[in-house]
Amino acid sequence: MTILFIAMQFIHPKTTNPPIDKSLELKATKEVKDILKKSCYDCHSFETTWPIYSKIAPMSWLVVDHVNVGREVLNYSTWDNLDEKMRIKKLQRSLQTLRSGMMPLPSYIWAHPEAEVSEKDKEILYIWLKDELDKRGISSY
Repeated sequence: MTILFIAMQFIHPKTTNPPIDKSLELKATKEVKDILKKSCYDCHSFETTWPIYSKIAPMSWLVVDHVNVGREVLNYSTWDNLDEKMRIKKLQRSLQTLRSGMMPLPSYIWAHPEAEVSEKDKEILYIWLKDELDKRGISSY
């Protein structure tokens, strides 16, 4: 078993943070960005803080996969690369996710309790998302 664990350490995915083009980042108030950075950016941006366990297999495989999927679904570092139709979809999906409490993932909160979104922060995000959709003439029901 020890040999297997040691062998697994030679198969590790890359923990990278591509360069950030500030002109492509999500534009939001400092208050909103602070909440997103605290609770969302580790998986949904190129500003991931890679913890030590992200370097040790098999946890590294799970962590890197979660980050890669998170970045693919929504990446605040490349927000302005999205066309307006896709931004609207992402805003609507974010609103649904906020309402349902699906994010951050419970496994992420377990490892990062400081990332839990408070009721006050949920309200701030809800108002911001609703306003962003309203600006685009989209009903957020």
